[in-house]
Amino acid sequence: MANFSKSNAPQFSVEVYQNEYLPEGGREVNAIVTVTSTGGGTVGGAVLAGAGLTPSSLPGQPPSAAVVIMVDCSGSMDYPPTKMRNARDATAAAIDTLRDGVTFAVVAGTHQAKEVYPGDGRLATADAQTRAQAKEALRKLSAGGGTAIGTWLRLTDRLLSSADVPIRHGILLTDGRNEHESPADLLAALDACAGRFTCDARGVGTDWEVKEVTQIASALLGTADIVADPSGLADDFTRMMENAMGKEVADVALRLWTPVGVEIKFVKQVAPTVEELTGRRTEAGPRAGDYPTGSWGDESRDYHVCVQVPEAGIGQEMLAARVSLILPDPAGGTPQTLSQGLVRAVWTEDMAASTAINPQVAHYTGQAELAQVIQQGLDARKSGDIDGATAKLGRAVQLAAASGNADTAKLLAKVVDVVDEATGTVRLKAKVAEADEMTLETRSTKTVRVKK
Repeated sequence: MANFSKSNAPQFSVEVYQNEYLPEGGREVNAIVTVTSTGGGTVGGAVLAGAGLTPSSLPGQPPSAAVVIMVDCSGSMDYPPTKMRNARDATAAAIDTLRDGVTFAVVAGTHQAKEVYPGDGRLATADAQTRAQAKEALRKLSAGGGTAIGTWLRLTDRLLSSADVPIRHGILLTDGRNEHESPADLLAALDACAGRFTCDARGVGTDWEVKEVTQIASALLGTADIVADPSGLADDFTRMMENAMGKEVADVALRLWTPVGVEIKFVKQVAPTVEELTGRRTEAGPRAGDYPTGSWGDESRDYHVCVQVPEAGIGQEMLAARVSLILPDPAGGTPQTLSQGLVRAVWTEDMAASTAINPQVAHYTGQAELAQVIQQGLDARKSGDIDGATAKLGRAVQLAAASGNADTAKLLAKVVDVVDEATGTVRLKAKVAEADEMTLETRSTKTVRVKK
């Protein structure tokens, strides 16, 4: 009999990559922090599944996750008519992927949010019977009405808040722009939901707004992507749900403690995607702050920490920052420190040591610039600034090639004709498929790991 206990939970490790050497007068310290979670999540789930068990199906184990699927049912989902059918099929596939014991609900989203299953403000517990009932309820979904995504998120929050589980997750599908509420309404909903559940967002077709979908995923620490062909929804929803089912630990925070006189310039996730975290800091005691990382299964992520230290003389050294992974106590007690690493600063006369750029830092600085210049280039293209778009997208081609980001390079090649990737010489294509441009914009923040 498999025993699912704390020993099955993921184990976290922190590795710090940096060049700690600074020249005389040097003040900026950069470090890449690699956080790895192993021994739980997808791997742990796979081991248990081999014994015919999942964490939620073990005797005496409470549900470990709650999931709400939000399906766009606005009028545009009827064009073409196959889109609504593909959305129903995708939601059914996601429901089939739920582990036994996970609680779930389905929400229909238009200019308002309605419960599709199970209803009455409840969540259903996944088993063969409730899955069949949910899929039967999906058959009644029809398209009609407008789009107000904030209302979908608020209903999802109310449903998920009723579940006493560590993992709360939403999956959101939309095919149109959020036209029936103001941007301020959506922002207010995101602010209200942030930190309460994570959410993956998908845009289907090409009539939705990329910045809206990526804004939702970013605020709720999930993923964003495009499914240009609705026939691909079922596979995408299945992968999303499998990933959600692999999460075992929620609300992990990256805590940064800095000595007196040290200023934090920025903190950002740089792999698997670029995500700015600096403005999301919450204070955690004297000179310490927490940055949210969301839910974890078996995975590894990289973070770029940049701090400014006080000036010091040659030969001196100091602790520039201490990076810890923190898991809060649900009962409000002392948080658990999962792992930690140190960022150092050492002042030296050795010019070779102080001018060397750490390979990890250099790689991810380039990846962050790559995401930025793609966005700037596409914005310039939309505004008719041909020269600006050509320069920015050319730089993107150069950075993608230099860092080995082959997926982004392929997406760029659908928007520009590449003359010389090494120098970033390109020509804008006269005609670009809308789906290709939206795919590049949606996936612009995806990065490749540095080759260590």
